[in-house]
Amino acid sequence: MTQEILPVHGDAERRHPGHALARKWRPRSFEQMVGQEHVVRALTNALRQNRLHHAYLLTGTRGVGKTTLARVLAKALNCETGVTPTPCGVCSACVEIDGGRFVDLLELDAASNTQVDNMRELLENALYAPTRGRFKVYIIDEVHMLSRNAFNAMLKTLEEPPEHVKFVLATTDPQKVPVTVLSRCLQFNLKQIPAPQIGARLEQILAQENVAFEGSALALIARAAQGSLRDALSLLDQAIVYGAGKVEEEPVRAMLGTVDRSYLFSLLAALAQRDGARLLAIADEMQARSIELETALQELGSLLHRVALAQTLPDAIAADDPDRAGLLSLASQLAPEDVQLYYQIAVQGRADLSMAPDEYAGFTMPLLRMLAFAPQGVEMAQPATSPAQPSPASAGPMQSAAPSASATEWQQLVASLNVGGMARMLAQHCELVHQEGERMELRVPQVHRHLLEPAYREKLQAALGEHFGRRIKLELRLGPASGNTPAEREEQARQARQQRAIEAIDRDPFVRELVEDFDARVVDESIRPLEPTPAPQARGANR
Repeated sequence: MTQEILPVHGDAERRHPGHALARKWRPRSFEQMVGQEHVVRALTNALRQNRLHHAYLLTGTRGVGKTTLARVLAKALNCETGVTPTPCGVCSACVEIDGGRFVDLLELDAASNTQVDNMRELLENALYAPTRGRFKVYIIDEVHMLSRNAFNAMLKTLEEPPEHVKFVLATTDPQKVPVTVLSRCLQFNLKQIPAPQIGARLEQILAQENVAFEGSALALIARAAQGSLRDALSLLDQAIVYGAGKVEEEPVRAMLGTVDRSYLFSLLAALAQRDGARLLAIADEMQARSIELETALQELGSLLHRVALAQTLPDAIAADDPDRAGLLSLASQLAPEDVQLYYQIAVQGRADLSMAPDEYAGFTMPLLRMLAFAPQGVEMAQPATSPAQPSPASAGPMQSAAPSASATEWQQLVASLNVGGMARMLAQHCELVHQEGERMELRVPQVHRHLLEPAYREKLQAALGEHFGRRIKLELRLGPASGNTPAEREEQARQARQQRAIEAIDRDPFVRELVEDFDARVVDESIRPLEPTPAPQARGANR
């Protein structure tokens, strides 16, 4: 939802620049809520249709808008224009709720009011009609902190609530709320706000505050907020002071203690090149610059996650992401299996850091472990510059130089090979380049170079010899991906089946009726095509 955002108390608030940004720019309407469209839509529809529940439970981590949403709901219920999803914001009820002065809105912090006596007093007052508003609204924050007796006291009112009372309960830990209370509430889970949405809101606020900023600095703050817009605004306040009225990348990076990401990219590039000396040199330079190495391990894990994302779903990396080029480069240099391994080592290394002899050892040991555990490649044979014509005795179905024909034939041959495990995986990720007599040349994409272990090559060579009934001299070399390996062709076929399944679902009359009449939405990722019947497994494929 993209709308102009206004400060909470309008011009009066603007005259008090000392107010915290989190308070000044608190949303005053459903439209101004960030990242919670699913909850806003449900509440808006309920208010528009006057389908009101007596108790709402809002769950989610800190700073995602639980209390703000509760106050907006109180305005929607008590606005002098009537029950509405768009409270006017200017009537006395709306203004007093915004200012925390509305007599029929009672807020209780359960973390500091856990006793049953507090709850009983509150519930006794609930029996009386509202003084000014249409409803008495009780907002109970961190409701999971109430004692068992306090919950029991509240349960009696939830079972038979007065018509003029609405409860809005908020918690960061819904699992601690008794099921008897949960079952009597309409529950909404507020999600963590994605960093891009936080960054966009910070940019809007700074533009209206006339504060100069760099987009990269806002991206750092948005990531550091970990899904909490309130935390992001608090960090933004600090950044403005730290940067003497400006929000720039280098001061923000220093303020947050964030690692210069160029170091992390260099570490992964050194790992991809198997350059241990360079790896340690970078670590030494990071220590010399007093970079917090625990944070470096944390951000290294985050970077590896993004590399894995770039390998699996490259379109998920935004075109304007400043790290996009570096991520795609690393995605092409590192094997997916290596990325998964490195991620596990980084996460475990951070957990082990407190037990390390010192921080430097705790940081470098995971890097050395990554270097030690990554599979070693094998030296590739160079192909002949001009292959000779095959003799009639060696003629076979795969001597054709036509890529499409040989790709299909190689795929069929791999499916019939008597080999399993990593050797079969090697075969599936190879492309047939040429076959001449006993010599067979295969090309392996760079991303799968980890499969070039001598043991896997020998097993594949033996399986090919068994298949042809003669000795095969296997030559492997690295090269660019072409889309013609059996694995790539199978993936292309799978995607084609998936697309046909999606199109079939979209054409289904029943599905179309649901979409058109009930505003339903088809989740493409949930569609699974009927897979073709698998061919019988090759003999000995599990060996």
